[in-house]
Amino acid sequence: MKFTVFFVLLSILVMGLGVDWGRSENILPNKIYQYKLENGLKVVAVPFDSPGIAAFYIVVSTGSRNEVEKGVTGFAHFFEHMMFRGTELYPKEKYLEVLKSIGASANANTSSDRTIYHMTGNAEKLDLMFEIEADRFQNLKYSEHDFKTEAGAVKGEYTKNYASPYQQLFEGMLNTAFDVHTYKHTTMGFFEDIVDMPNQYKYSLTFFDRFYRPEYSTIVVVGDVKPDNIKNLAQKYFGEWKSGIYRTEIPEEPMQQETRYFHLQNNAIPPFMMLSYKGPGFNDRQIDMPALDVLSSILFSENSALYKKLVIDEQKVRFIGGGAFDSKDPNLFSIQASFINKEDMLYVKDEIVKALEEVKTQGIDEKLLADTKSHLKYNFAMRIDNPDQVANTLCHYIALTGDPTTINRVYIQYEKVSVDDIKNIAQKYFISTGLTISTISEDPEGGVQ
Repeated sequence: MKFTVFFVLLSILVMGLGVDWGRSENILPNKIYQYKLENGLKVVAVPFDSPGIAAFYIVVSTGSRNEVEKGVTGFAHFFEHMMFRGTELYPKEKYLEVLKSIGASANANTSSDRTIYHMTGNAEKLDLMFEIEADRFQNLKYSEHDFKTEAGAVKGEYTKNYASPYQQLFEGMLNTAFDVHTYKHTTMGFFEDIVDMPNQYKYSLTFFDRFYRPEYSTIVVVGDVKPDNIKNLAQKYFGEWKSGIYRTEIPEEPMQQETRYFHLQNNAIPPFMMLSYKGPGFNDRQIDMPALDVLSSILFSENSALYKKLVIDEQKVRFIGGGAFDSKDPNLFSIQASFINKEDMLYVKDEIVKALEEVKTQGIDEKLLADTKSHLKYNFAMRIDNPDQVANTLCHYIALTGDPTTINRVYIQYEKVSVDDIKNIAQKYFISTGLTISTISEDPEGGVQ
C-alpha cells in the first residue's frame, strides 16, 4: 500500500463525507445488480453513463485484520505486490502488454479489512479483463526465489515509510491503543515480521490458499456495461474457481480502563499530537458512525470555531483535524494537531477536550447541524461522478458489510442524525478511559500527562 501516514491522517474522513437527505432518492442513483455464483463469488454490476469506459475491481475481504498468527503479519499487503508478478499463461511482461493493448491501467491497495485490485479501460475489452484477472487469481505461482525477491521489496517499502516520524507515531499509537485485536499492527505489519518474511515461503502459500478464494472475493464492474454480460463473463472465467474452508477468528479487544500514552522523541519535524478515542465498528443500521462523522466536521473542519481559535486567532497550531476510521470492528476516532511550539500541547489538548465536553452537555446548534449535513452530502455526491470512483466506493462498503447497497442505506442514517444523537455519541465515546495520547517533540516525554 503506497501512502505516507500523514496524508492518511489528514484524510481520515474520506469515506464519511456523504449524506442522502432525500427519503426516496438514493445517494447513488444508478441501479446496482448483484449475483452470486455457486462457489460463493459475488458479482456486482452498475451501468454508468461512461461511453466506452469500464472500471473492473476485485475486492478481497482480507487485510491486516486477518493476520492473527504471531510472527507472520504483513502478508495481506505482500500479496498486493505478489499478484503482479505474473502466471505461466500471463507472465508479468505479457500481462502489462495486454493492459496496454486494451488501454487499461491497473493497480492495487491494501487496508486493515481488505485488498482491492482494479483496472479501468476499454469496455469492449471486458472479456479480456476477466480472462487475465481470473488467471492470476486462480493460477498464481511463484518460486521461492521470486518470493524472497518480493519480500525484500516489501522490506524496502517498509523502511522507506518508517523513515517518516508520522509513520512511526502511527505505528506506536496503534500498538499502544490495542492489546489483542489485529488492528494493533499496521497494514505493513510488525517490523520483526517483515525482516523474517523471506523465511516464510511455505506460509505464504498457506496464506494465499486460505484467502484467495471465491467466498472472500467480490467482482465489481461499473461503466458502459450490461449486467447480464458481466454475470456471464464471471461464470465463464471464475465459475470453476474452488471455494475454501478457512475462517479467521479475530480476537476481541477488551475494554480499555485508563488513558494511555505514546511519545516519540524527534526534533526533525514540528511537534505533533494525536488524541485517539476508542470508537465503534462500522454498521450501516446504527447512528453512531454517521453522528461521529457529522460531529467531526462541526468541531474539526477548517470552518469550525475550534479551528478558528487555535489556528487563525491564537496561532497555536498549524493544523487540526479529526475523524473516525471506517472498519469492520471497533476502531479509533483520532484528532491530530501540528504545533508551532511544543509548550502549547497541554493547552491545545485541554481545549479539544473542553470542546468535546461542551457537546456532551450543550449539544450543537440546529442550524449548524443542518448546514453541515448539506455540505457533507454535496461533497460526497460530487466525488462519485465516474466509474472508477463509484467502483472504489462500492468496494469500500462491500469490504465492511459485504453488501454494495450499503452505500445507499448508510446515508439514510445521516438524515436521522439529531442534536441528541450528537450528545449521546460524545458521551459514549469521548471518555478518558478510552483515550490514547500520542505525541512527537524534541522532549524525552510528551508533556501532556
